[in-house]
Amino acid sequence: MNITFTQSSGLQDSIYGNAQAPIQRFIEDRGEEFEQASVVKDLFLMGTTQNYADMMTSMTAMEGFKPVGELGAYPVDGMREGFKKILEQMTWKDSFALSREMIEDAKIMDMRQQPRQFMTSYHRTRETFGAALFGSAMAGNKVIDFHGMKFDVAAADEKPLFDKAHPSVVDPAYTQSNQFSDAFSNDALGRMETAMQKFNGDNKNLLGVSPDAIVIPNDADLKNDVFAAIGADKDPVTANNAFNYQYGRWTVIIWSYLDRYVAAGKKPWMLMDSTYNNLYGGAVWNDRVQLDVRSTIDENTDANVWRGYSRFNATFNDWRAFAIGGVAGGTALKSA
Repeated sequence: MNITFTQSSGLQDSIYGNAQAPIQRFIEDRGEEFEQASVVKDLFLMGTTQNYADMMTSMTAMEGFKPVGELGAYPVDGMREGFKKILEQMTWKDSFALSREMIEDAKIMDMRQQPRQFMTSYHRTRETFGAALFGSAMAGNKVIDFHGMKFDVAAADEKPLFDKAHPSVVDPAYTQSNQFSDAFSNDALGRMETAMQKFNGDNKNLLGVSPDAIVIPNDADLKNDVFAAIGADKDPVTANNAFNYQYGRWTVIIWSYLDRYVAAGKKPWMLMDSTYNNLYGGAVWNDRVQLDVRSTIDENTDANVWRGYSRFNATFNDWRAFAIGGVAGGTALKSA
């Protein structure tokens, strides 16, 4: 990740001067380590922006070529705009301080731990924020309160991300479901995959959605069920070991940060088409300002204060990139 470091005048000539470079290195190393393990980058379309806010939208597909015969006139085709969504950038801040005595006494452990914990806190915030958005969407919410601030977790059609009746911008009476009640099983996995493959655009044209990832909280029973279903090339539920077509086809994402946003006893599971998500922005994350770290001396306490400033936000746009199972009140896959 890109981190911008700035220092106030006089720091290099002060008692803190020799500590600036090591502290900066601790921050960079911890940032790279945490970023590699992040799940957020796998579930969101990660982007950058120079704007205060960005509008997301989609276009309906064209109707396609028509037979006109010899010397037939060209039919007029076209597209229309789909549902729109505005994403405003949020400002995020944090800080930590190193006392003059700590530097003078060369307390190396404290000098390492605080900047590392600072970066852990930054990346944990991003990871927790992403998990909070998905967890709230799984619960059927359209707005979430995150540390006292309200965030929009509805899709562009103003329905919850997971809903039984997503409308079409062309024909509001035509609805589709990406919210299902079935608990995870090999059979339910196949049925939800098929349901997603049948997702249509706003003008009822087939989109070719092809889910490739299974996303679950860190639940032992769910992990056992998922890997039992996809971990062998033979059907695990038949005595004659028929061929298991789910074998080797899925990326499994186990997201521990999601655990705190899943109600006790609930076992939701989600499918995602990562290609569709990246092409059309199912879940969108925009970074306006990458982490900017500033080092100054507090004139009142003589402490070396490190402040972190960043601007980013995330939301949901096109619901077709995702589907959820194991949710009470959802559509039953076997009857869908």
